[in-house]
Amino acid sequence: MKTTSATPEEARAISRKAYLYGFPMVETYKTLHKQSIDKTSPDYKAPLNRLGHSRTVATPEDKFVVTPNSDTPYSFAWLDLRAEPMVITMPKIEPNRYYSVQLVDLYTHNFGFLGTRSFGNEGGDFQIAGPNWRGEKPPGVRAVIPCETQIMFALFRTQLFNPGDLRNVHQIQDAYQVQPLSLYLGNPAPNVAPAVDWPPLADGMSESVQVFRYFNFLLQFCPTHPSEKELMARFAKLGIGPGKPFHDRELAAETKKAMEEGIAAVWQEEFAGFMKRVNAGEVTSGDLFGTREFLKNNYLYRFAGAKLGLFGLSREEALYFPYFVDAQGEQLDGAKYAYALRFEKGQLPPAGAFWSFTMYDGPTQYLVANPLNRYLLNSTMLDSFHYGADGSLTFHVQKDSPGAGKEANWLPAPDGPFYCIMRLYIPRPAVYNGQWKQPPLQRLAAG
Repeated sequence: MKTTSATPEEARAISRKAYLYGFPMVETYKTLHKQSIDKTSPDYKAPLNRLGHSRTVATPEDKFVVTPNSDTPYSFAWLDLRAEPMVITMPKIEPNRYYSVQLVDLYTHNFGFLGTRSFGNEGGDFQIAGPNWRGEKPPGVRAVIPCETQIMFALFRTQLFNPGDLRNVHQIQDAYQVQPLSLYLGNPAPNVAPAVDWPPLADGMSESVQVFRYFNFLLQFCPTHPSEKELMARFAKLGIGPGKPFHDRELAAETKKAMEEGIAAVWQEEFAGFMKRVNAGEVTSGDLFGTREFLKNNYLYRFAGAKLGLFGLSREEALYFPYFVDAQGEQLDGAKYAYALRFEKGQLPPAGAFWSFTMYDGPTQYLVANPLNRYLLNSTMLDSFHYGADGSLTFHVQKDSPGAGKEANWLPAPDGPFYCIMRLYIPRPAVYNGQWKQPPLQRLAAG
């Protein structure tokens, strides 16, 4: 049995802070393991430092991440930067199509972006460098982007205009490239980084004290940031630290109980209180995703971002307007009610690229299967919608068809709890200056 210098009260407080800090990293590891380590996983895409693609937009069958968008077919690359930097190549594409590469470190910070907003649609070669790299920008590279962790995620999004456009998206996906810097420069490869013993995923790994086993494993790829040295020293009192073995069976009973209470408190107090602020409109997605400098070590925001929409985009790239409750503040439920979302004339979401309104199942946080295979309504569908005589646009959000004449505007809901997310890609100034307001979801009647 492992002893610790921490009292049960200290263990409760430290594990509470460590769980808030480490949960997003462990959730990230789940996706890494499914996509790049476990070749038997239905979500496996490609090994480390190689590109994998989803050739269609997300459907209810996709379980690689909660609250996925279904507007942009994804491409994926998990990068190991220990031996050398990697170079991402973006093709030149037409000016009216949105594409991006979101660069995410192991903490879930969005440390950089490639593509439409940040570098335009001209394409180019971009070097992604790990924390140990020292050197000059190589010739031919448009930019060198540093990452503070040795393992990271490059998440590509390519806009799909309509089903007939899929072939064009595939051509763009095929033109993306990921390669080591040595290969790009035509130089000999450096020494290979040591092999990694990747721990297998386990049921409940993010909700129990075994979360700290995975947290310790991931910390070995994350040099301690100067602002967090004291925090890591505090975590060490419970055996939490880079590469340290962590076995919950070796904990003293009172220590394990205190740590479990610390984890429970995060959900019951921090997260529950946070969701009240979200539903009151006091916190938006724009507060939850961004660089370390933007988040200012706000671990609750980083935790909530990972729970509500892992790998969400930073606010300059996209804003997410959540619909967890109706205009009366009551949880959304397709078994009880039908709902309407009305945009007055001239008040459609102001997005520089495009916007979408997507349905998710409440308990699972995945897309909702339905007879129409329709998971969202978006700005590429504007010509197909039916409009009011006054120029307004109303979406019908309910489990049963609103009638043949209204089905063009129908977003099918499940027979139970659900939520919706409105996404604005490259939001316009009207979103920030208050000229545009998110319309509420109005409850109509029994579903």
